[in-house]
Amino acid sequence: MRLTALLPLLAAVPLFAFPAVATAAPGCFDPAAPLTVEEQRLTASLPAGGPAVGPELVRLAGLDPFVAEVKHDLCAARTPQRAERVVTQAGDRLWRTAVDRAQGRRPDLGTLDRFDDRPLYWARLQLSSAIRQWTPSFPSRRDALLTAFDRGSRGLDDVRFPLGKTRRVMVSGFDPFQLDGAGLTISNPAGASALQLDGRVLDTPSGPAVVQAVSFPVVWGYFDQGIVEAAYGTALRDRARRPDVVLTISQGRPGRFDVERWAGAWRGGFPDNNNASVTGGVPPAAGWPQPDVQFIETTLPYARMLEVTGAYPVNFNQAFCVWPDASHPGTGTPVCRSDAPAPGEIAASGGGGNYLSNESMFRANRVRLGLGLTSVAGGHLHTPVLGQPADPAALTDPAFESRRQAIAAETIALTTAAAAGPGSPISLPDTDSPRAALDSLPGTVLPG
Repeated sequence: MRLTALLPLLAAVPLFAFPAVATAAPGCFDPAAPLTVEEQRLTASLPAGGPAVGPELVRLAGLDPFVAEVKHDLCAARTPQRAERVVTQAGDRLWRTAVDRAQGRRPDLGTLDRFDDRPLYWARLQLSSAIRQWTPSFPSRRDALLTAFDRGSRGLDDVRFPLGKTRRVMVSGFDPFQLDGAGLTISNPAGASALQLDGRVLDTPSGPAVVQAVSFPVVWGYFDQGIVEAAYGTALRDRARRPDVVLTISQGRPGRFDVERWAGAWRGGFPDNNNASVTGGVPPAAGWPQPDVQFIETTLPYARMLEVTGAYPVNFNQAFCVWPDASHPGTGTPVCRSDAPAPGEIAASGGGGNYLSNESMFRANRVRLGLGLTSVAGGHLHTPVLGQPADPAALTDPAFESRRQAIAAETIALTTAAAAGPGSPISLPDTDSPRAALDSLPGTVLPG
């Protein structure tokens, strides 16, 4: 059954804050039931006023009838089995609808730019809040329902590679983050790129390559429960269909793409989308083989990727940081370099920082190595920072949309290069200060 799948990702995450009101039909939902911090943002408007941003983006994308239909069906459910079907199908349909809309197969859905990743994020929150505040007339496994819906709506139940000699690439994006205050309109180009990549067949010099994509939450607790390993590890364990390349993607530095050389086993504690902070070493994921390492080096064909041309330059970032006293990690000022970590050094940051983007690379490749799949290429791509609409009172504008489309197009080209297979490693000079490169990453926390 889908409700017993892998991990109770939502049930184990301490997400709750103060009660807030969900948009829902009276009599079926309890507005006093507490929502997560993320879900509470559904009522937030821009400083200049106007409608709540999240629901308005859902409406502009033409997804509000879908949300209303799922809420209606949930209220009409009279058995646990029917409720399970409603939420499981809702998650799967939401992901598939978002992908179809993003790739131009649903021109009937709204007027918002089809590359916009935000409607998926906010529609997911509308429905998770409804499940959380739902008042059934029978005993329900609410936590299992939330998990089933969330998995489906992130594409985690939709990863299906073909048999045969076709190359296979698995990628992951992320939800929007830093959404408090003026950040409410933020979009994540990594999430937008994942929607563009899911199911695509790329034309590479080594032949066609099929891509499957998922989208990760910006929440420490999900990572504690093994969502990255559940996604990538499950695909890698499928001997007949395992991916040839695993590529985690997130938003990074302004003005450039970065292929990251190193992932590090440290969390810097920057607040997540539920305003929770976690500092310390990256914990192991239960049930998965994984080596006890501090750094993992990319095996992506970065030389091929650096040949990609587009709206933004592509950089091979070799920075990383270690704690000055390996016996007391977390104390002192990290030492940042761009050579290679020495045995016994303790990670303070990978090249991708010490937030969840770095951790997605670390976890995906830690399980890859734990499964002994050294022939599978793995690594991380940071996209440029997208920014926001120029007018703080606007939800979008042409320049904002153009930047997101350009980033997504170049991400597809870089994924195509990664899918082409091994290239020849090259020696590259370091053009950045390692510390400066890491300080420019959103979510990275380095003392001193």
